Amino acid sequence: MKPITKLLATSCLATMLAGTAHAQVVPVEALPDTNTASTNNDDDKAIVVTGTRIVRPNNKSAAPIATVTAQEIQAQGATTIEEVLNRLPQVAPNAEQNYAESSGRQRIKLRSLGFERTLTLVDGLRLGIQNGMDVGIIPASLVERIDVLSGGASSVYGSDAVSGVVNFILKKNFDGVELNANYSFYNHQNRENAVTEAARRAFFQTPLGMTNDGARMDVTMTAGKSFFDNRVNLTGFFSYRQSDILPQGSRSWSACEVTQPTKDAALTCTRSQYTQVGTIIPGSGANAGRVLVNNPNGSGNLIPWGSVAGAAANPFDEFAAQREFNRINAGGFLTVDLSDAAEIYSTFLAYRDRSQNPTPLRIYPSGVYGATPYQVNCNNPFLSASQGQTLCGNAAGTNTLVPFNLLYRFDGLPPAYNKFENLGYRVTGGIRGDVLKAWHYDIAGVYSANRSTLTYPAFPDETRLRQSLIVDNVNGVPTCRTGGSACVPFNPFRPYNNAAAFADYAFQSVDGAQISKPSMWQVLGTVSGDLGEYGIKSPLADQGIAIAAGVEFRAERYIETADALFRETNGGTDARYTQNILEGNVEAQLPLVEDQSWTQLLQINAGYRRSKYNRLGGAFDTWKVEGLWAPVDDITFRASINKAQAAPTLTQAVSASNINYVTVGSRNDPCATTPDPQNPGRFLAPVASIAACRATGLPDNLYGSQTLSCPDGLCTIRNGGFNLTPETAYTKTFGIVFRPRFVPGLTVSIDRFLIDLDDSISYFSAGDFVNGCVQTQNPYYCRGIVRNPNTYTLYSPAASNPTTGFIIQGTSNGYKSDSHGWDFQGQYALNLQTAGRLDLSFNGTLMTSVGGQESPTVTARQCVGYYGPFCGEGFPKWVHGLRTTWSDASNVVNVSLNWRHQGPMTITFNAEEGLGIPYGPANRRSTYNRIGAYNYFDLATTFNVAKRYVLRLAVNNLFDRDPPLIPNSRSELGLLRNNTVFRYDLLGRQIVAGATVRF
Repeated sequence: MKPITKLLATSCLATMLAGTAHAQVVPVEALPDTNTASTNNDDDKAIVVTGTRIVRPNNKSAAPIATVTAQEIQAQGATTIEEVLNRLPQVAPNAEQNYAESSGRQRIKLRSLGFERTLTLVDGLRLGIQNGMDVGIIPASLVERIDVLSGGASSVYGSDAVSGVVNFILKKNFDGVELNANYSFYNHQNRENAVTEAARRAFFQTPLGMTNDGARMDVTMTAGKSFFDNRVNLTGFFSYRQSDILPQGSRSWSACEVTQPTKDAALTCTRSQYTQVGTIIPGSGANAGRVLVNNPNGSGNLIPWGSVAGAAANPFDEFAAQREFNRINAGGFLTVDLSDAAEIYSTFLAYRDRSQNPTPLRIYPSGVYGATPYQVNCNNPFLSASQGQTLCGNAAGTNTLVPFNLLYRFDGLPPAYNKFENLGYRVTGGIRGDVLKAWHYDIAGVYSANRSTLTYPAFPDETRLRQSLIVDNVNGVPTCRTGGSACVPFNPFRPYNNAAAFADYAFQSVDGAQISKPSMWQVLGTVSGDLGEYGIKSPLADQGIAIAAGVEFRAERYIETADALFRETNGGTDARYTQNILEGNVEAQLPLVEDQSWTQLLQINAGYRRSKYNRLGGAFDTWKVEGLWAPVDDITFRASINKAQAAPTLTQAVSASNINYVTVGSRNDPCATTPDPQNPGRFLAPVASIAACRATGLPDNLYGSQTLSCPDGLCTIRNGGFNLTPETAYTKTFGIVFRPRFVPGLTVSIDRFLIDLDDSISYFSAGDFVNGCVQTQNPYYCRGIVRNPNTYTLYSPAASNPTTGFIIQGTSNGYKSDSHGWDFQGQYALNLQTAGRLDLSFNGTLMTSVGGQESPTVTARQCVGYYGPFCGEGFPKWVHGLRTTWSDASNVVNVSLNWRHQGPMTITFNAEEGLGIPYGPANRRSTYNRIGAYNYFDLATTFNVAKRYVLRLAVNNLFDRDPPLIPNSRSELGLLRNNTVFRYDLLGRQIVAGATVRF
C-alpha cells in the first residue's frame, strides 16, 4: 500500500522522537531531501514543506525555515507554547498570559512587525481568525515540530502572511498510551538593588533572600489505537496545566514601580492615593484640594499624603508577574486510509483557560461616577474634632453637608479579581489522496471559535456608598441618614478600617463582564501535480515541472457583548462584525537544471494569489518569485521576493472602530505640575515645554496648573475611532546554504531578509502620541491629545462616553515601516564513536533595520539597538541561541547546554543624530540609559530507561540573572510590566522536572 503523505521534515526528527536531545532549532536545509524515516516505516518519499502547497519528492524551501523540535520543547519544560517561541531570534518575545490586563490570549509576532502579520497554522491549516485565536489551544506536549518561515508567504497561505508563517505540526497516529508530566518552580535570590533602596524611602516592604515560588505543572495523557490493518487510527489526548500566582512584589527588582521624576534623578516609587488609612481631599474651605490621609497612628487627625509610613500605597504590588491560571486541553485525531486515492482525516482541539489578577477592594473618587462630589455631614459621629475642623472649618459639629473626595483601599479584606476566561475549539476535516499517477489533491474544512470573557473586579454601588458616608448619631448608634435599616454606615476617617459588613453592603460582586467571540469558517481545496509524469520538464532536469492550484473561502465573525452592569459603569455598545474572503492561487516549481557536471540544481518557483474581501472595494493580488541554484552539492544559493497586500484583520477593524475609555496604563497631563514623590506638598515643573503645550491647545496661562492633573495621575484614554485601509508589503530574502562534504554533518545557512511595508497598520499607544507631540509639536502626534473645551483637562469619566478630555490610542494606518536583517543558522553532528555523539545547533539574527515613519512630514525612524519612546521594547542588533548536546553511545543519557544571548540596547533619549528619534542633547540620560548584553545558560538532562520511561531535569537561567531595570517603563513604553520588558527572564532561575511513560 502506498502511504499517505505525512507532514514530516526529515529522518532526523524521528531520531529526536526516540529521545535524542537534539538542537533547539534545526534548519530545514540541514535535513535530508527525502523522508526516509518516520513513525510509519512505509511512508512515501513525498513531503509537504512549509511555504508551498506543492507535494513532491526532494522538495526544498527557497525561503529560510527554522524548526523547533519536540525534544527541545521537553528540555525546556515549557508550560505554554509561547515560552518555546520566545527563545527564537525571529520572534519578538511576548507573554500575554501574564501581561497586566490582557485577556490571556497568546499570539505570535515574527520579527518586530506585530501579531497581525504573522500567520499561525496547525498542520498547514489556519489556527483561526487572524489575531483572534489563542495558540494556547495547542498542547505543547503534542507538538512534533514547529516550522518558522521568515519572510512573506501570502501567495501560498493568504494575505496575512506578511512577516512569515508559524506552522505547528502535531503528533498523530499514536498506537498505545503515553503519559507526560512536568513540574517546575523558580529558585531565586532576591538581592539589594536600586529598587529596594527606593522602596525603603517610600516606606514599602521589599523581599530579600532566597525564595522558591511560582510553581507550575502540566500533565498530558495521549492514547491511540490502529484498526483494520492500520488503515484506521484514532488518537485522543487530555492535558491539564496550572500555575501558582507570583505577585510582582515578590521580586526585589519589582518591589515597586520606579520612576525618575526628572532626568537622571534618584529613583522613586510610584505611590497611590488609594491608601489603607483612607485618603481625604476636602472640597471646600481653607483646605480645599489638599490631599490628606488619616494619620496611620490612629490619633484622629489628617496629615499630608505620603508624609509618613502608611500614608501612601504601592499601587502595583498585587499585580501578577505570573498569573494564577489553569488550562484544560483535549482533542483527538482520526485518519481513515480507504485507498491510495482517498484518506479521510479529522482533528479536534479544545481548551479552557482561566487566569486572574487580584486587586484590593477600593473606594474610587467621586469623579468615576460623574461631576458630583461625595458629601459628609459635619456632625458625623465618626469625625474627630480635628478632622471636623479640617473638613468643615467653622461649620464643624453642625448638620452642614460639605463636599469631599475619598479614596480607600481595603487590604485587610479578601481581594477582588480581574478574571479572564478563554474557551475555544477547532475542528478540521478533509479528504486527500493520490490520483492519476501524477496528482495529489486535498480538500479540507476548518471551523475555529473562541470565547474570551473578561470579568472586572468588584465596584462600589454609588447610591449605597453615598448613603454610607452621611451618618447621624441615633441614640448613640451611628446610623445612615438615608437608605433605611439595610444601610451600613462607613467610617472613612479611621485608618485600616477593613469593614467587612460595609463591603458586603456597598460592593457589587463584580463590575460586569465583557465577552468577545471570534470565529472562522475555512474551506479550501488544492491540487498539485508533477507534470514530469507527462514528459513536461527541462531537458537538463530529472524532475518535471510541478504545479499546484487552490481555491479558498473564509467567513469570519467577531461578536463583542457585555452585561448591563459593565455597560452601566464602562459604557459602550454591543457589536457584531463579519467578513468574507474568497481567494484563488497557483504555484509552479520549474527545475531547469539537475545533476549536471556544471550545476547540481537550478530551479525557479513562482506563485500568484487573487483575494477579495467583501469589506473592501475590489480585489487585490499577491505573488512570489523564488530561485534555487546549487553549482555544486556543497553550496546552494536561494532568493525570493514576495508581494503582500494585507487587508485589516477583522479584529483590527473592530478595535480601530469600536471606541471605549480606560485609565489603565495611562499617565498624567505633561503640561501639569505633578506632586514631588520625595517632598509631599511640593510640585515639579511640567514635563512638556510651553511651546509643546500650546500645540496641544492649552492656553499659556494654564501652563503648569495643578488643575490639569488627572486623578491619581491617570488621564482618560480613548481606545479606537480610526478608519483602516490595506497595507502593502514587499518581502525579499537572499541566502546561501553550505553543506561541505569535507565536514560531514555540518550545515550552515546565511540569509538576508528585507521586509518593507507601505500604509503599515500599527498600534499607536497614548504614550506615542503624547511623546511625539511633546518632542516634535507635529500635528500628526498632537491630534492624539483632545482637551476638554472648558477646563482643558485630559480626564473624563469613562461611563459618560466623552467626546473630549482624553488621549487617543489604537490601531491606525501609519506611513511606512520595515524590518531588515540577517539570519544565521547551523547544525553540526559529530559521531564520537564509543564516546557517544555531539550535536550543535545555532540560530542567530543580526538586525540592520527596525524602522518606521508615521507620516511624510515626520522623519523616518531607526530603532535597531534602541528601546524607549518611539521604539517600544526595542530589538537588539544581535540575538542568538546555541545548544550543545552530548548523547552517550547507547542513547540512554543526554546532556544539553543552551546559550541564549541578547545584545545590548540604548535608551532612545540617547539616540545618535540622524536616526529620526526626536530627542536632542538636552534629553540625554546619564543613568539607566543602557541595557547591557545578556547571556543566559540552560542545562537539561534526559535519561531514557528501557525505551519506555524518559526522565528529564532542566535548569533554565542557570545563574539566576535578574532582568534589566527600566525606570518609567509605563510612561515611556506604555507597559505595565513593572520595571522591565518581556525579552528577558523575569522571575529568575527555573528548575524543571519531567517524565514520560509509554505503555
